[in-house]
Amino acid sequence: MTRYTQHLGGSSYTFDGLVELLAKATPLRSGDELAGCAAGSDAERAAAQWALAEVPLTRFLDEPVVPYETDEVTRLIIDTHDRAAFQPISHLSVGGLRDWLLAVAAGAGAAATLRAVAPGLTPEMVAAVSKIMRNQDLIAVARAVAVTAGFRTTIGLPGTLATRLQPNHPTDDPRGIAAATLDGLLLGCGDAVIGINPATDSPQATAELLHLLDEVRVRFDIPTQSCVLSHVTTTIGLIEAGAPVDLVFQSIAGTEGANAGFGVNISLLREGNEAGRSLRRGTVGDNVMYLETGQGSALSAVAHLGTGGKPVDQQTLEARAYAVARDLDPLLVNTVVGFIGPEYLYDGKQIIRAGLEDHFCGKLLGLPMGVDVCYTNHAEADQDDMDTLLTLLGAAGCAFVIAVPGADDVMLGYQSLSFHDALYARRVLNLRPAPEFESWLAGLGMIDAAGRVLPVEPLASPLRALAGA
Repeated sequence: MTRYTQHLGGSSYTFDGLVELLAKATPLRSGDELAGCAAGSDAERAAAQWALAEVPLTRFLDEPVVPYETDEVTRLIIDTHDRAAFQPISHLSVGGLRDWLLAVAAGAGAAATLRAVAPGLTPEMVAAVSKIMRNQDLIAVARAVAVTAGFRTTIGLPGTLATRLQPNHPTDDPRGIAAATLDGLLLGCGDAVIGINPATDSPQATAELLHLLDEVRVRFDIPTQSCVLSHVTTTIGLIEAGAPVDLVFQSIAGTEGANAGFGVNISLLREGNEAGRSLRRGTVGDNVMYLETGQGSALSAVAHLGTGGKPVDQQTLEARAYAVARDLDPLLVNTVVGFIGPEYLYDGKQIIRAGLEDHFCGKLLGLPMGVDVCYTNHAEADQDDMDTLLTLLGAAGCAFVIAVPGADDVMLGYQSLSFHDALYARRVLNLRPAPEFESWLAGLGMIDAAGRVLPVEPLASPLRALAGA
């Protein structure tokens, strides 16, 4: 295990291995303080970032932050690493990679260059470089990356911002879900997915919700996909029973232990992916997985320890979850950035920084990355912070965001974005819905030539029958 030393301001700082160096270099967040791995001062953090910038990228292949022998996520990262794709940057340090990324992002052909190098990047490399980047660096590079995926709509095209329409209801009442769905559709939302978090994981209840969403989609010929966010095993069983499953959902994390806490492993996730694809329900692509992540999930599962028994910082573990996602070639991946609570991201500043980090890391690793711009009511954050993060993510080329009625999810008990917030981002940043969904909206007379949603009286809308569903 390599020891790293940095002299700064007359003091000498020593970091015992990559795990400790990565943790100490991370911008301040409450989860790392809770885990006992955060830098003890701004000076120590600056020293760690300086030392991290000098670490060769090849070191991350030789010194895993979570042991290869005991963790299948590490084995996936190492065993699938593309040495040929890595070769053009293999001589670089972490600081050199930052400079290279910014230079590429500012030049012609950036998207192709960054797409080609993605299989050669490991999550730890990407997490490391993010720790020494300013927010504007994260935005500039992420914007230059182009990652697309498709099912019935195409996600991630440059100049677009898709939305997950999230019509959750505390009792899964079909009328409440239909009303929220109508509200979102009339405001031009739902092109990424119409996705329900069910109040129960009952297979029967999940099947009923799947049929409800599919009937709405088919009746109004809506080019989108639906998803009920049940456990992958529930969804596999419903596929076998003939339910109308579009997307297969699962929460994932960055260590084998944290995934076990979710009741999954890589083999089971691959089984779900194959089950979803076997239905061949997509029209523009066969990306069928919908995956959610979040900084702090491994720590909350007490599955955050790495090499030498040291706690791994939550942002590095989050980036490792993207290796699991990348293996599944998903349609949608999003970090629920502020959902887990202030124990992990204390305030608006930490949530904003984490959202930009997660989006940057996921996109650079080749994922159609979205963000649930959100916070819990006991966090030191408010809707102004979410406005800031939404605007920054729109500038960074985020694939999709999540929107709920009034920005208030009454079932999950947290604050997200409203349908109107998504309209604001599209209008101010000149972004469009997914093209297939935009054509549908135009055909109903719901948007103008510039992609702006027109005021529609619900009872006069072609969707008015939903109101009585």
